[in-house]
Amino acid sequence: MKSQIILLSLIVSFYSALLFSQTAQGPFDQLIIRGVTLINGNGAPPLGPVDVVVEKNKIAKVATVGYPGVAINPNRRPELKEGGKEIDATGMYLLPGFIDMHGHIGGTSQGADWDYVFKLWLAHGVTTVREPSGRSRDWALDLREKSQKNEIIAPRIVQYTGFGSGAKYGINSPEEAREWVRENAKAGSDGIKFFGAAPEIMEAALDENNKLGLGSACHHAQLSVARWNVLHSARAGLTSMEHWYGLPEALFDDRTVQDYPLDYNYQNEQHRFEQAGKLWEQAAKPYSEHWNRVMEELLALDFTIDPTFNIYEASRDLHRARRAEWHEDYTLPSLWRFYQPSKISHGSYWHYWGTEQEISWRKNFQLWMTFVNEYKNRGGRVTTGSDSGFIFQLYGFAYVRELELLREAGFHPLEVIRSATLNGAEALGMDDQIGSIEVGKLADMILVDANPLENLKVLYGTGAIKLTEDNEVVRVGGVKYTISNGVIYDSKALLKEVKDMVDAAKAEENFSLKQPGVKE
Repeated sequence: MKSQIILLSLIVSFYSALLFSQTAQGPFDQLIIRGVTLINGNGAPPLGPVDVVVEKNKIAKVATVGYPGVAINPNRRPELKEGGKEIDATGMYLLPGFIDMHGHIGGTSQGADWDYVFKLWLAHGVTTVREPSGRSRDWALDLREKSQKNEIIAPRIVQYTGFGSGAKYGINSPEEAREWVRENAKAGSDGIKFFGAAPEIMEAALDENNKLGLGSACHHAQLSVARWNVLHSARAGLTSMEHWYGLPEALFDDRTVQDYPLDYNYQNEQHRFEQAGKLWEQAAKPYSEHWNRVMEELLALDFTIDPTFNIYEASRDLHRARRAEWHEDYTLPSLWRFYQPSKISHGSYWHYWGTEQEISWRKNFQLWMTFVNEYKNRGGRVTTGSDSGFIFQLYGFAYVRELELLREAGFHPLEVIRSATLNGAEALGMDDQIGSIEVGKLADMILVDANPLENLKVLYGTGAIKLTEDNEVVRVGGVKYTISNGVIYDSKALLKEVKDMVDAAKAEENFSLKQPGVKE
């Protein structure tokens, strides 16, 4: 039996090494990226050409080596050591690795396993993921460890456990809350994702969690938000909020609960999402006294907002989300089926979605984006999260769409990049390690051969459509290399592997993207 286990381990190691040889190189004792234009995560304007020197996965030097359009003096360049690796990045752009602050590692209902998800993330430059309440804590912690050891192709994982997970009868008292939080920390978790609870339980759990120095996030579920909104959480020590539930409720000034129709049922997904689209218009008006007072208190508490705009975008334009061009090549059949109208699948609320619902959601977005943009303008921390795997949003691609939606909200492209990098690192308490390209930090980096500040679409795996001077339609961009944990990943090779997975699944099922089960 022992010999069989050893043999199996060798086979797994060989297979893992083979995968790496096809899609990745490294890690190297030294890596130099030559002649690149740097777009850092600290809000600074682009700078180049620079040579960036990495030694054993740490940034050792960022050297300005010349001027645009002028030949570089080779004497100004850092020296490549024997056995080192260099990349000629002339004409390319270098960014810090992206941080997805809300990334579920697939799901059993979606049929999307970690290998598929990780490759899509890395192919889009996502090098760190905060994983909020996944399949199980132990499962996610095991993947976190394998990622750290480069045993699998994966980004860095920051694992948050769903509050109360594993508690046989739930959490029913402050002491039970404290005990659960202590056990979660002992298990090695990085933090907790809350969904709301009775006030005394939330207060106890957050207090205990902060004593232990762990992170926290909250999706303020509507079942608890009437007694516990975003302001209550922030005052109790919550460090970040997900989505936007709980924020309009904190802005109510002429009511205490949302104006629900009297036949509303929370278990009906269309009821939930249709009425959510009418929530922001019930809040205090932008820049009113109450609106400003809530914002100022959140700012004073150094509170982080992770809006995840993209996961709600289908609510305002269902056709666009359903027919996004990447579905054809990169969406698994099982995931496509999960997206379809359903009374039992979360986020599949297309029971009868029409113009009126979309108009309400467009107004909802305008008010929501106004608050988030102003929060950023006043110095508040806004991060970038995708919440992919639901509502027609695909891993990696949805992250880039989130960047575009931050731009729509009013962020300058440099502010968008900062939200995707340094702001996320600060929210995770990791800004001394990641989030910007600085000496001493880890070498999480992205190389793109087109300027993402001019067009964020060049970050999509499908690139951006462009007409050449010869009147030829071409695709440009797509992340070229993602560097994570010392390994250089060929992003397009990763996408090819994902497409092969999808093609194989389609062939096995004789599958078409035509919406399953619809009677014409």
